Amino acid sequence: QVQLVESGGGSVQTGGSLRLSCAASGYTTSKKCMGWFRQVPGKERERVARIDSDGSTTYADSVKGRFTISKDNAKNTLYLQMNSLKPEDTAMYYCAALWCGPGTPLYWGQGTQVTVSS
Repeated sequence: QVQLVESGGGSVQTGGSLRLSCAASGYTTSKKCMGWFRQVPGKERERVARIDSDGSTTYADSVKGRFTISKDNAKNTLYLQMNSLKPEDTAMYYCAALWCGPGTPLYWGQGTQVTVSS
């Protein structure tokens, strides 16, 4: 059974930092594509960052230069380092195992809340 478990969310002030973790079990992150998404109530879930099987990364324009996605395959864990946080970054953050081509995510975590206050 595949499980993705996020942690590291919390409340910070504008300009602060958080590091989200996503521990995978029943699923090997090595040579896989994975991503971080976020969602606020009443809006669609949006992809924030993606890391491909070759380690290449892509980011939403809104987080470029502030967020960094990475994987530790030895620990089967995905990370999202978030710096210079803004109130508009407030959302529930989800990690996901992705197809390395087009298609909807394979698996989702349960989410971790990030709240940024001004």
